[in-house]
Amino acid sequence: MNLISKFFNVSKITLLFTLIMPIDLIAQSQNDDLLPKRPNIIIFYVDDLGYGDIGVNGAKNVTTPNIDQLAAEGINFKDAHSTAATCTPSRYALLTGEHGFRINSDILEGDAPAIIKPGKPTLPSMLQGQGYKTAVIGKWHLGFGDGNINWNSKVSTGPLEIGFDYNFLMPITGDRVPSVFLENHHVVNLDHEDPIEVNYLKKIGNRPHGDERPDLVRYQADEQHNDTIINGVPRIGSMSGGEDALWNDEDIPEIFNHKAIEFMRSNRDEPFFLFYSFHDIHVPRLPHQDFSGKTNMGPRGDAIAQVDWVVGKILKEIKYLGVDQNTLVIFTSDNGPVLNDGYNDGADQLLNGHKPGGEFRGGKYSAYEAGTRVPTIFRWNNQINTGESDALLSQVDFYASIAELLGIELSETEAIDSLNMLPAFLGTAEMGRNYIIEESVATLSLRMGQWKYIAPSSESSRNRNEWVKTDKNIEGGFSSNEQLYNLENDAGELRNIAAEYPSIIITMRNKLNELRDKGFRE
Repeated sequence: MNLISKFFNVSKITLLFTLIMPIDLIAQSQNDDLLPKRPNIIIFYVDDLGYGDIGVNGAKNVTTPNIDQLAAEGINFKDAHSTAATCTPSRYALLTGEHGFRINSDILEGDAPAIIKPGKPTLPSMLQGQGYKTAVIGKWHLGFGDGNINWNSKVSTGPLEIGFDYNFLMPITGDRVPSVFLENHHVVNLDHEDPIEVNYLKKIGNRPHGDERPDLVRYQADEQHNDTIINGVPRIGSMSGGEDALWNDEDIPEIFNHKAIEFMRSNRDEPFFLFYSFHDIHVPRLPHQDFSGKTNMGPRGDAIAQVDWVVGKILKEIKYLGVDQNTLVIFTSDNGPVLNDGYNDGADQLLNGHKPGGEFRGGKYSAYEAGTRVPTIFRWNNQINTGESDALLSQVDFYASIAELLGIELSETEAIDSLNMLPAFLGTAEMGRNYIIEESVATLSLRMGQWKYIAPSSESSRNRNEWVKTDKNIEGGFSSNEQLYNLENDAGELRNIAAEYPSIIITMRNKLNELRDKGFRE
């Protein structure tokens, strides 16, 4: 029995300082009778995919025909954003309609507690209440329980406690142990005679670490990632046991696809919500052998091609099931791109003219625009307009917009940062948000139309500037001074014009403080 079988057999907008027409009035202008009730919803949530990494946004040296076709049949948003430049707070915001900084969310460690608690309103729980079957497949990285995880027993609190009916997960990230799958509450294929133990403070067990046996690793890792070697890759943390449960990195996309298709086939006759959370482009990048060498950009380029293949397979499946006409498909990313993120796989040397962040500065972790401006495509056959949109939008608005689509009224304390942007997402309104907050690892930024304000970083957080610059080769944009950029004529954020526009600085500083303190839905 091969490894795959083993797992398969386990069951251009100007600055607006004044109010615009209320969004709820715009939404009322929609002809609700033209919209099918309770469409299936699929969110493709790709890890570390930059704005310029797909064909329709100018990608070079990698082709993405399935994603490009998705855009041709829907709307490609040119100014849409994840809420943060890192994955955990972005995931939290998408699922809760609340910015991650409100709970001081950061990149979670491998043994972190669950940051979404039972009883917290979530997008999946809202959909459950409307009769949807809900599933998350792929990367989780939102913690479990109180952080004291026993991988050999029931693993909770997790997705099933916050609105998902089913999960098949990479519980953390691929560069952290344990390198196993979690199906619902239990590790897949675990032999209880070979229990799993994980320690992030000291070495345990007999598996060699990367610094002990560099001859066993596929490519060099930095000090942080140079612990337990699994499948030829050193990971963060030490792990013993669980030999039968270990994944083979190259097989992960096919396994996830199998589980996604299985879920959709089981629920084809009722509305379903599939949160498909990719890991492919996140390190370590080990694409399936069918995609190894597919591009001239090394493993990262090959992983992008692999993501496109996955998207194509799922789109073919919903057409086969006869549900594609009533399935809202959303394609986006959790943050901007990063090339060298702990492993020397040649991603930064093999770009060959490719620009992962497009024309924008920065990337993952960064306060600059490439940190959160990400590919965003909506497709709903024959139900939404097609083309491109310059509307300013945020993933935090998926929650309220889907609620509006389903006729659900949110409580005052639910999804406090999520606004109804349904007309913009459907392509019937050119205007999006008046403002969005962009979160980096060291500060917050505010977008208002073409204006971008980056708040000063605290002294304690500015040490991350050197970390991002030196370890990741990304410009963080962190400073003790306020920054202001006009993106209409300076998309690359090259000229800080804060000193020239003191009144705009005051207005945006005050607005950022207000939104940070009160939330967007007052």
